[in-house]
Amino acid sequence: MPPLALLAPMAEGRVTPEMRSVITLTDQLKADMSRMLSEHQAIVQALDELGRAARVERHPEVSRFVEELTAHAQTEEQVLYPAAIVVGEYLKLKFPAVR
Repeated sequence: MPPLALLAPMAEGRVTPEMRSVITLTDQLKADMSRMLSEHQAIVQALDELGRAARVERHPEVSRFVEELTAHAQTEEQVLYPAAIVVGEYLKLKFPAVR
């Protein structure tokens, strides 16, 4: 996600007008968030079913895959997506003419 690449320079106080270009991306992410979370919910439900089948069929590698993909989805939902949106909102505050 391009907005997340801006976190380190922003944390160091280096905010430039060129960074404004990500605001379009973060606004779109914010607008799509509800749909994306619904899609994640459907994916996690399918993963739960796959995980149950993997345990019954004794496929630990599939169970590990399910655990890792579920954790990845949670990381996206709880950390990556919100952090990207915060980058855009911060840039809007720094460059108020952009809307």
